Amino acid sequence: MADYDVAVVGAGPAGAALASVLAPRYRVVLLDRLAEPLARIGESLIPAARRLLRDMGLLTAFEAQGFPAYLGNRSFWGGAEQRTDFIRDPDGPGWHLDRAGFERFMRAAAVARGAKMMAPVRLLSVARSGSGWRLTLKAEERGFGLQARLVVDAGGRTAPLAKMLGAVRQNTDRTVAHWLHGTDAPAAPPDAGFSTVESTREGWWYTAPLNGQRVVAFHADPDGETTKNLSTAALVTQARALPGIGPLLQSSAFVSDKDVTTTAANSARLRPFSGTDWLAIGDAALSFDPLASRGLFHALYSGYSGAAACDAVLQGQASGFESYADDLDRIVQAYNRHLAVFYSAERRWPDAPFWRRRQHAFNETNA
Repeated sequence: MADYDVAVVGAGPAGAALASVLAPRYRVVLLDRLAEPLARIGESLIPAARRLLRDMGLLTAFEAQGFPAYLGNRSFWGGAEQRTDFIRDPDGPGWHLDRAGFERFMRAAAVARGAKMMAPVRLLSVARSGSGWRLTLKAEERGFGLQARLVVDAGGRTAPLAKMLGAVRQNTDRTVAHWLHGTDAPAAPPDAGFSTVESTREGWWYTAPLNGQRVVAFHADPDGETTKNLSTAALVTQARALPGIGPLLQSSAFVSDKDVTTTAANSARLRPFSGTDWLAIGDAALSFDPLASRGLFHALYSGYSGAAACDAVLQGQASGFESYADDLDRIVQAYNRHLAVFYSAERRWPDAPFWRRRQHAFNETNA
């Protein structure tokens, strides 16, 4: 049976970040249910990530990937148009990522530093074994086990490992994202480098150009009237009719033949974030509303800080995971305050279920 210092369940940005930091010093294994990353929404990486990537020793290789710059945000919110940019940000611009390409880069970085990659594999069970853990896994039709001193849940919103250990996910809301990718005309789009959001009665829309591609998404409650049986044609038609985003799609000649994908996009947290010889990172620990544009940054941050916590515990500092959990608690409190401000700024539809639910939920959370 293979023996590791740290087993990481999930090889997305958070898990790969943690593995790349720890692998030069420890025996680390990365486990993922997917052989290759999938195309997905969540492509905005804010400027502050530059410091994290530099501290992880990945910035130069990351910049060589050529991801387009993320220059700022434009919003049509509360009846007003606003544009903010990162010109004065000391970290410079952020990035609009090819998400699957970024995840491949992060996986490769972890493996290059010595992490063992196993994919596709499925976690069947985890149990205490001596001073560590025994994980039972399945690859194709073959079952096998491995031993690890510490285990890390980087398995995304489903938090598969943490749930097996008794942790509970707490949802603040039920937001889902209906999204698709498509293509723009060859000419530079009018919103090059900018993400745009626009509020409507039943939710809010998002779009961003991605090197000739484009993502369009509608965020709403799953019981919203306009989201039932949402086809590609219906989503694009509704987006083109928006007063703010519509002209962007028209002038960029946006088209799509992709199916609409619906994914969870709600705020949620894990209780607890960690326990004896285990912790959760990324979406498994904290899931952010896409309006905050913090999902990818949090994945890298929690992977980096989670690696420091693992190092502390492996060096005999029993409080390492407690300090990590305290840090995440402070992040939750700041996040809830900021999101309450964002949602309370839209007052045009006080009777609309989408807005009433969020303003009530985040006001309660901050009480």
